[in-house]
Amino acid sequence: MEILREHAEEQFAHELDELKKQEKHKIPVNWEMSPLSVLTYLMGGKLENGFEISPKYIGNKRLMEIAIATLTTDRALLLYGIPGTGKSWVSEHITAAISGNSKRLVQGTAGTSEEAIRYGWNYAQLLAHGPSKDALVETPVMRAMQEGKIVRLEELTRVPAEVQDTLITILSEKSMPIPELNTQIPAVQGFNLIATANNRDKGVNDLSGALKRRFNTVILPVPATQKDELEIVNNRVSSTSEKLGLPIEKDSFEQIYKIVTIFREMRNGVTADGKTKIKSPSSTLSTAEVISVVNQGLSLSAHFGDGVLNADDLASSLIGAIIKDPIADTIVWKEYLDSVMKKRKEFKDVYASCRELL
Repeated sequence: MEILREHAEEQFAHELDELKKQEKHKIPVNWEMSPLSVLTYLMGGKLENGFEISPKYIGNKRLMEIAIATLTTDRALLLYGIPGTGKSWVSEHITAAISGNSKRLVQGTAGTSEEAIRYGWNYAQLLAHGPSKDALVETPVMRAMQEGKIVRLEELTRVPAEVQDTLITILSEKSMPIPELNTQIPAVQGFNLIATANNRDKGVNDLSGALKRRFNTVILPVPATQKDELEIVNNRVSSTSEKLGLPIEKDSFEQIYKIVTIFREMRNGVTADGKTKIKSPSSTLSTAEVISVVNQGLSLSAHFGDGVLNADDLASSLIGAIIKDPIADTIVWKEYLDSVMKKRKEFKDVYASCRELL
């Protein structure tokens, strides 16, 4: 059976195994490898035996050092940034490297309840025998505490504020009270939590001051340079296309370059040469959006085209990613097309395809 998406510890099992074999540094309690090896797994590099570790994060190395070092302390880690900066990606890979299992996960939503974070009850058992350990339904947080492992909490700011604060006791006291059983679950050494959050989505619930103090916050920025962003997009698109059986030709990377250029210029509000200021749309225009646009184009090309990614395959999803406000964003997009893209010969195909759809 073909799995649609493998978890990090499955997809990169050979790299994790090799890092463990070559380990020469001190390993914290209940970690799978040393902090230095976790960093190598994230940033990539060549081991002493010549084995190549692929980069999972392309960006500021110091940010990853801070994130990993935080998890060796008693403070939890909060990965913060605008949508699409790789927070979930980094969270999954750090957890896979440290704990060997990134599946201990709570997905934060507007409907997340206390029971999803603390514990729940098997109501058949509860009605038949009353509160007991057998009637208790463990959450990923509780299991991570008992095993001394890392647990992930995605989109923390989507969780209602009163539910967020259930984490305060867990993170400060390192225990989970169960008043119904007159007991508590203590955290085993090695336990910690990685949360992700952003402040751009609708429905964001700011963290209380008390909860913020329990986290060390690392802000993940958009890629600093066009070269970095191109490398991220090319790597992720190549991986996805191979998994989904979507062919990616050499010419496709030229189209990817154009999409990255458009996104960066509109995001930054200025052309790449710094000579022309442009308006930015209301959309996020993140690296994740670039990847989505390219993957959609590859799918159209493979199933309804000639298999070679071209401007016509990209235009509709490109416009959909940029125009979120049908009035204001459309004006901004048309101005960019006519004042910037129209003047560039190498963008002639993208300009024509996009103009045709407006």
